[in-house]
Amino acid sequence: MAISQRLQLRQSQALVMTPQLMQAIKLLALSNLDLAAYVEAELERNPLLDRSVEEEGAAAVAESASAAGPSADAEGWGGADAGPPGATPVEEPLDTRVEDSFPDHAGASPPRGAADGPAGYSEWAGVGAGGRDDGDYNLEAFVPAETTLADWLRDQFALAVTSPSRRMIGQYLLDLVDEAGYLSIDLEATAEKLGTSAAEIEAVLGILQGFDPPGICARDLAECLTLQLKERDRFDPAMQALIARLDLLAKRDFAALKKICGVGDEDIADMIAEIRKLNPKPGLAFGSAVVQPIVPDVFVRPGPDGGWLVELNTDTLPKVLVNQTYYAEVSATAKSDADKSYLADRLQSATWLVRALDQRARTILKVANEIVRQQDGFFARGVEHLRPLNLKTVADAISMHESTVSRVTANKYMATSRGIFELKYFFTSAIAAAHGGEAHSAEAVRHRIKQLVDAETAADVLSDDTIVDKLRDAGVDIARRTVAKYREAMRIPSSVQRRREKQAAAGTFSAPVDSKAANT
Repeated sequence: MAISQRLQLRQSQALVMTPQLMQAIKLLALSNLDLAAYVEAELERNPLLDRSVEEEGAAAVAESASAAGPSADAEGWGGADAGPPGATPVEEPLDTRVEDSFPDHAGASPPRGAADGPAGYSEWAGVGAGGRDDGDYNLEAFVPAETTLADWLRDQFALAVTSPSRRMIGQYLLDLVDEAGYLSIDLEATAEKLGTSAAEIEAVLGILQGFDPPGICARDLAECLTLQLKERDRFDPAMQALIARLDLLAKRDFAALKKICGVGDEDIADMIAEIRKLNPKPGLAFGSAVVQPIVPDVFVRPGPDGGWLVELNTDTLPKVLVNQTYYAEVSATAKSDADKSYLADRLQSATWLVRALDQRARTILKVANEIVRQQDGFFARGVEHLRPLNLKTVADAISMHESTVSRVTANKYMATSRGIFELKYFFTSAIAAAHGGEAHSAEAVRHRIKQLVDAETAADVLSDDTIVDKLRDAGVDIARRTVAKYREAMRIPSSVQRRREKQAAAGTFSAPVDSKAANT
């Protein structure tokens, strides 16, 4: 066959990763914090993008001078056609200031001092028992501020030390106290830095360690517990020996502790119970407000018809609009081809970003709805009814690719009546049933193992083999090594360690168990 050159035309279809498609894929995998940072960067980079200002009733007024618009509706927030093409700034200023408005007394005249800011405690100066009848006052002015650990220690230090040199040393040490109340310093290095002796530093440290709460300014856990035991007058020689070997206490080696402390079973049980009453982190009593570090992307609530309502958390969805009015004004003055090309490119980029955000929200909602439908038993009855689920099942149900579902479930969280869960939590592997029934979820099996361990007593501690037998009786076909793997993943000690811990809690100790013969 002769080899020759020729020209041919062929028509074919192929998926091209355009910049817009890559942007949409990138946005799917971002968490709400990363998405907010990305949108902020785009707002600074693209002059045609503006925030969407939500109007809450007739009193809502936009403060932006360049762009404003109505918030997107529930179906298509931030869409290219959402809101008017542009926005106009507020032409007329308000006839009053925010601090001068009194909704409860609209017709009342402003109180004295209102021009200087919100009303406060000073407004009540010179008012007799009859009170006051003009205007409103700020209730927050009467709420005491929360005392921090640093303020609490400084107040005590101001009364305890009068020497100027020791005041300087104490202030330096107090600045090094962490939120748990610990003070990690090197006496020699600190003394050299402050130009004094290590004995002087230690003397000031001794004063600080006498402050309230007991155990504060300790340099390690043993010293923190020692300070609290001295405060309770319980630091005898036996307790001192026990504090010196906290490593044995962590291992639950009670036989060695009895020998070191020279006490019997009842005394060692009382000593351990005394230590458990102590606070290993005394500083956390100050300013320890409950903080929710995770903001959910999806809310799931019970519906009136017995089903479940799934909705997006609109607070985590950036709402941006394309300012068509500004584009029209600027494009009309553009003369060079470079300026026109730049404006066209910015318009296209802004339009694609708005569409990508809209598509991201719709995709998250679609995947979340399917997860709720697949795991209806979990939402209704708990972890025991969690079903095995993989990405392919959800992807086939909503006609998407597995990689898309994987990106959607990454770094996304769902708030339910049972807590906040990552979307990937609902995708668990399957464990076969013992008698050929429906497979069990690995997460549900882990929950059953934890329930069995929590229900055991000191006289009946379950080994891994016993747990396997109980699970098989419940219809779960599982191997012993799998039980051991799940137990270690949940940080549950072995049967020997659990027996020692439960016997310590009960105040009785048995002979040491041979770890080689024990079935853990």
